Amino acid sequence: MTVAIAGASGQLGRLVVEELLRAGRTPVAIVRDPQKVADLAERGVDVRQAAYGDAAALDRALAGVDRLLLISGNEFGERVAQHTNVIRAAERAGVQLLAYTSIPGATENPLILAQEHRGTEAVLAESTVPYTLLRNSWYWENYLGGLAHAVESGVLHGAAGQGRVAGASRADYAAAAARVLTTDGHEGRVYELGGDERLTYAELAQAISEAAGKPVRYENLAEADYAAVLEQAGLPAVYAKALADADTGIAAGVLDVDSGDLQKLLGRPSTPAVEVFRAALS
Repeated sequence: MTVAIAGASGQLGRLVVEELLRAGRTPVAIVRDPQKVADLAERGVDVRQAAYGDAAALDRALAGVDRLLLISGNEFGERVAQHTNVIRAAERAGVQLLAYTSIPGATENPLILAQEHRGTEAVLAESTVPYTLLRNSWYWENYLGGLAHAVESGVLHGAAGQGRVAGASRADYAAAAARVLTTDGHEGRVYELGGDERLTYAELAQAISEAAGKPVRYENLAEADYAAVLEQAGLPAVYAKALADADTGIAAGVLDVDSGDLQKLLGRPSTPAVEVFRAALS
């Protein structure tokens, strides 16, 4: 059985490749720039070049592939079309299972970030390729960009109110994806994936404080004010708006996943936030 990872040079993709290698599998790594994964090629990984927008390259890259992980792209506004290219190539290649990294409750999720996931899921629903939805909640690593500032200033900013986010480490989600790719019984399944910890931002601030050994408190802002803070920190306006909108969604509970699906796939609890923050600060 040939397993491929589309988007293998990204942070999640690399972790899935590592999980497969540890399990004794030698996967296919589909990437735009093979130079970024030259180290994986040296370790025996079959590196194939294809961008999500290049149908001919995708046909070559998916030749002989039985199971495929489609990691969602990061080009806002282009993702549904790009993902559709991969799905159509998977159909032509006769891929037996396509797993797609989506977002919790994608069909009803009001977040800006959910729109293209919802569109992709609709394409999959009408496709001929068997599929599994991996609806990943937040990565604790999503907070690392502002971690140093929070520690230095003693303040974690956000717009999540008292809402809870069921986060886990990126490695947890990678391990779950690898499990789906290498075991049977996942066709047609929708996995709502969230961690054991369902933390408010005040509790996230406590976790950062514990990891850093310095007091950090949470300061809640209005969505627009938080977007402005993110822009001032150097984030492009479109991303700042999407992240501030995500915090408003967290306040409404859209990322408070309690299905237990992640834990069942992992066969263990998820990684605590403080461990991720401590590793980043060290």
